[in-house]
Amino acid sequence: MKLNELRDNEGAAKKRMRVGRGPGSGKGKTAGRGIKGQKSRSGVAIKGYEGGQMPLYQRLPKRGFNNISRKDYAVVNLGLIQKFIDAGKLGEEITETELVDSGLIRRKRDGIRVLSKGEITSKVTISVTGASKAAIEAVEKAGGTLTVTKQAQAAE
Repeated sequence: MKLNELRDNEGAAKKRMRVGRGPGSGKGKTAGRGIKGQKSRSGVAIKGYEGGQMPLYQRLPKRGFNNISRKDYAVVNLGLIQKFIDAGKLGEEITETELVDSGLIRRKRDGIRVLSKGEITSKVTISVTGASKAAIEAVEKAGGTLTVTKQAQAAE
């Protein structure tokens, strides 16, 4: 086999349709847009437009409440922390920055909250922004401590 004999498998590469390139192409002249009208022109944006009628998304009742000051915590489970300890990526003193540096959590967000899914067997000292009661009990049962630190509020 030579370089010039290389070919794609049959049906692996489909050529793209070049619209508006003459009558022989099958998509010439109006390029599949039909004749006249708003949608045949360029710069069309009519996603929620219903011809002057009140759009559906505006007719539906609005419900609920969005709390703009709600905290968005990064969540980590005890089972994953134990897995990283066994792999040697985390030590006995675990802080939020160590959790991020080890790759267990991508970013801190408004803080890190520990949940009790999974088992922890190592005696560790964990210091995080939040934790569930079950997680605190599980860490203490393993002989460690889990302290919840209050996050410094921005000066207003």
